[in-house]
Amino acid sequence: METDIKKIRQDFPILQEKIYDKDLVYLDNAATTQKPDIVINTISEYYRKYNSNVHRGIHYLSNFSTTAYENTRETIHKFINSKYKEEIIFTKGTTESINLVAFSFGEAFVKEGDEIIVSEMEHHSNIVPWQLLAERKKCKIKVLPFDDSGELIISELENLITEKTKIIAVTQVSNVLGTVNPVKKIIEIAHSKNVSVLIDGAQGIQHTFVDVQKMDCDFYVFSAHKIYGPTGVGVLYGKKEILEKMPPYQSGGEMISKVTFEKTTFNELPYKFEAGTPNYIDVIAFEKAIHYVNDIGIHNIKKYEDKLLEYATEQILKIDGIKIIGEAKHKSSVLSFTVNDIHPADIGTILDKMGIAIRTGTHCAETAMQHFKINGTARASFAFYNTLEEIDKFIISLEKSIMMLR
Repeated sequence: METDIKKIRQDFPILQEKIYDKDLVYLDNAATTQKPDIVINTISEYYRKYNSNVHRGIHYLSNFSTTAYENTRETIHKFINSKYKEEIIFTKGTTESINLVAFSFGEAFVKEGDEIIVSEMEHHSNIVPWQLLAERKKCKIKVLPFDDSGELIISELENLITEKTKIIAVTQVSNVLGTVNPVKKIIEIAHSKNVSVLIDGAQGIQHTFVDVQKMDCDFYVFSAHKIYGPTGVGVLYGKKEILEKMPPYQSGGEMISKVTFEKTTFNELPYKFEAGTPNYIDVIAFEKAIHYVNDIGIHNIKKYEDKLLEYATEQILKIDGIKIIGEAKHKSSVLSFTVNDIHPADIGTILDKMGIAIRTGTHCAETAMQHFKINGTARASFAFYNTLEEIDKFIISLEKSIMMLR
């Protein structure tokens, strides 16, 4: 794949940009990935030539848009190997997908005194919706901890689960630690005790092959913008038999079957959970991103990104005062670190002036920071369009930044 990197980079126009008269080195891919021309051009083309609301019209443009919109659902159904196409629900993003499950699953299955388990390394989006559910239903949140290397202590899970446990919500890959969690093992333990599992795939879908049937998760959620697609589009996969028992999350538009003042009936899956006009043009463009990834091959992407992470880790450890936060045996494309007493934001600010884009702060994962008793980290995160030469630039610039700040 390395021989194709130059060609691949030409597909991403932003990678040709300069920042402060320096070549952009974009290492903030965990926050959002850049978009290839095929995605950008599709958005423009559909607004110029085919724009029309989906599902509601009998004219050519509406039918054209509806077909393209539903083709994306079919593509994602095949991409993650769901059993049924109607198990794919379009949302605004991972966050809305989790909120949808927390509300609707909660309404259907959670009652006062019940328990929900989340892990200590979760993004706020996979903690706060469950806290709101716990407050509303007067139930309890339990926490699955991780050790100082950044690995979940799976041996504690069976002790946390009781007959009152209704659902476990856990990330596939930590956005701070880079840890690739043993989600299949977690699901096996949970299902042996009749507990449902939601997997946050926001940091997993773009880096590794996902088969939701083989994984056997009850819910899997992710965002288009994390896998080279547009912002404002998310996916919720849920097992059909569970989704059918869950009430609607929002109301209006396509989720309605029939309305009278006496009673309203709701549409079938997946439309029961897709209220109002969807972000249909970005959904249509998202299919192009999936095809782009498929053309390269997710296994090729994983192999190359693992090489980038391994190389970056080796090089950064040569710098005096660096501490890597997250040293699990199985990691994916995230390198979080601290430098002695230097504030991460100062490092990020100076790197920016050198054309290096990283992210600093708590990364919406304050509970992980609290575990290590730190206020934040600097984080470099990699994608398949990054190069070893970019990592060298990052390391040289980081060394210069540290010298300046010391």
